[in-house]
Amino acid sequence: MRYGYLGTMRTRPGGRDEVVRILLSGQDGLRAAGCELYVVGTSETDPDLVWVQEVWRSAEHHQASLELPATRAAIAEAMPLLTGEFHAQEIDVVGGLGLS
Repeated sequence: MRYGYLGTMRTRPGGRDEVVRILLSGQDGLRAAGCELYVVGTSETDPDLVWVQEVWRSAEHHQASLELPATRAAIAEAMPLLTGEFHAQEIDVVGGLGLS
C-alpha cells in the first residue's frame, strides 16, 4: 500500500518563499527515491504557512529518502527559516486522480 504524508510547517516572517524554493529544489531526487506525488502549497490567509503533500511507494521509501545527502542538506538549509511548528498526518493511500 502506498504511504501518504500531509504536513504543514510554519516559517519565520518573510521566510516562506525561500522555504518553498528549498522544498521544490530536490524533486528529481525524490522521484528516484520512490516519491510518486510531491506538492508544495501556500496559504492566501496565512503568509507564513507551507503545506506539503506526498505520496510514496511505501513508508520505507519515504524513510530512506530522509537519509539522502540532498534531503539532509535541504533540511539543514530550511531549518533556520522555520519556527519549529509542524503538523503532520500519515495516511494509507488507497487511490485517487493522478495515481497509477
